[in-house]
Amino acid sequence: MIVDCAVYEDGRRRHGQLPLEEAFEAGRNDDAFVWIGLHEPTEQEFDAVRREFGLHELAVEDAIKAHQRPKLEIYGDTLFVVLKPAVYDAESEEIELGETLLFVGGGFIVSVRHGEATALAEVRRAVEADPDRLRCGPDAVLHAIFDRVVDDYMPVAQSLEDDIEEVEADVFSLDRSNPAERIFKLKREVLEFSRATGPLSDPLDLLCEGDLPHIDGSMSSYFRDVRDHLTRVVEQVENHRELLTSILTANLTQVGVRQNEDMRKISAWVAIVAVPTMIAGVYGMNFEYMPELRWTFGYPLVVAIMVTVCTLLYRRFRRIGWM
Repeated sequence: MIVDCAVYEDGRRRHGQLPLEEAFEAGRNDDAFVWIGLHEPTEQEFDAVRREFGLHELAVEDAIKAHQRPKLEIYGDTLFVVLKPAVYDAESEEIELGETLLFVGGGFIVSVRHGEATALAEVRRAVEADPDRLRCGPDAVLHAIFDRVVDDYMPVAQSLEDDIEEVEADVFSLDRSNPAERIFKLKREVLEFSRATGPLSDPLDLLCEGDLPHIDGSMSSYFRDVRDHLTRVVEQVENHRELLTSILTANLTQVGVRQNEDMRKISAWVAIVAVPTMIAGVYGMNFEYMPELRWTFGYPLVVAIMVTVCTLLYRRFRRIGWM
């Protein structure tokens, strides 16, 4: 559905509601442009927008179905940009990715939002509070949306780092927990986050150069600032991937060490128990002629030998760290 449809003239929003069928004409003035915002539109709902601004059918199909990688494409004199906003649910340790698709043309910008991540209403209010930037036209709105999406990446990256530090502490803790499942889950979330952030570098490089339809050089420095923020996030995500790989390797090593310790303990107890078992087995064979059977001190002597040997083995195993 259409969330908002407004025309901006000389850096300020025109009062009143703008009918969609008048949007294209309203943005043809040199000092005016139109910003139309939609949220998860159906094909029928978006058809009127497509016809009003002559949007390319392939870009329209992407905007309706979503599930695109971050990218920037040029269809005639219209830019088509895909962003992947993200929010992090600390309780479930999952990243929720949305999708924001933008059409930028002469005198208009159309934003299509899928999911609940990064609502654009706050972006619109922030831009409307800065008339000087609005006078730069649709590319000022494009920068504001890019800036908000990339800024929202930073708390996601920090939350992931906090959880990775927790799981790292679990791996090297004294308890015998095995956080392998949590490690794999975090690796999957980091991979998804990497797919949302990494491909965005190329579109920002193109925007920084300013050699695109309807993008002049006045916003290049602003886009470079966004690119710098994105670079830090991408580097942080790459560090997360490498750290999780190292943590997983360390966890597998810890599990192997613990298994070896368990096997040593089991072997030590088996060796200790084997001594009385062997001696008792000899006297349990029921031979008729065994000299010790009729000896007064036979029984206490055998028991003493069992206790002595078992004690010596126990002390030996404790000394070498097997118990």
